[in-house]
Amino acid sequence: MLDDDSLAACLRDVGLDRWPQQLKPMLRERLSDAAHGDFRQWRETIERLPRLADRRADLASDVVAVGVDRLGDAESQALKLQLLGLSPWRKGPFDVCGVRIDAEWRSDLKWRRLSGKIAPLDGRNVLDVGCGNGYYAMRMRGQGARNVIGIDPTILYVMQFLAVRHFMDDRSIHVLPLRLHELPGGARVFDTAFSMGVLYHQRAPIDHLRQLKDTLRPGGQLVLETIILPGEEALARTPAERYARMRNVWLLPTIAELLVWLNRTGYRDAAIVDVSLTTINEQRTTEWMSFDSLAEALAPDDPTQTVEGWPAPRRVIVTATAP
Repeated sequence: MLDDDSLAACLRDVGLDRWPQQLKPMLRERLSDAAHGDFRQWRETIERLPRLADRRADLASDVVAVGVDRLGDAESQALKLQLLGLSPWRKGPFDVCGVRIDAEWRSDLKWRRLSGKIAPLDGRNVLDVGCGNGYYAMRMRGQGARNVIGIDPTILYVMQFLAVRHFMDDRSIHVLPLRLHELPGGARVFDTAFSMGVLYHQRAPIDHLRQLKDTLRPGGQLVLETIILPGEEALARTPAERYARMRNVWLLPTIAELLVWLNRTGYRDAAIVDVSLTTINEQRTTEWMSFDSLAEALAPDDPTQTVEGWPAPRRVIVTATAP
């Protein structure tokens, strides 16, 4: 499923000459029919996608658009059904040959909140950790990033990325089915590392911050987005069972505590880029993600609280510099 040659060329350009051979066995295992019960269906869906002569893409707009050619009504409906077969789509929006993928998250809104407030991406090598289906990775490339390597352990999201990239010629963006700790060590080469919506899923958030630092060149920039608790005190709390109906939320800090974590892990020049309350206009149920979403996670009589009684999701975007 992966384009081995273009991935190897991309990694070499980043300065990771040994990674192709080191990662190949793991990537082959995870992108195989034996890896997931639905993998063969997903693979066959991608193999049946129409092939276009014009594979230009617009990665600089709110809606990531690929496939300039517009299809006839019957072909367009068939393509939509194929892409719906890769649901749920969590991040977007995308336009694929005129088929609009209205994902659960209006990811363009988060991108607007950080765009222009981080170090310019032009010419930079970027790592996107927990990248999902690659929406943000494509926006990074659209802002001039030289190479973007995204990693995410969810195989379906990797398949969604491959479906979208099927209609593109750009081979400087890759999404790999990996976790951060599985990357080969000893390579501080990336100019920018993104971790958005990942930290609160980590049992050991301090380790996550250290691992991110170990991917960045000295002076490289971390762009971190995570859920926070309100308050001025430096503290963090762990939900007893669920937060906003999510089981895999382990530790929620205040901004003051998050800045302590960044300082203790060696980052410098930490700066708050944005703080915003997540709304049901930004995260919601759609045709492309038909399950419960944020509305069902908020208390029906008080949307400032989750159904468990925690403060509703408030997110911060922070930048910091690696030593």
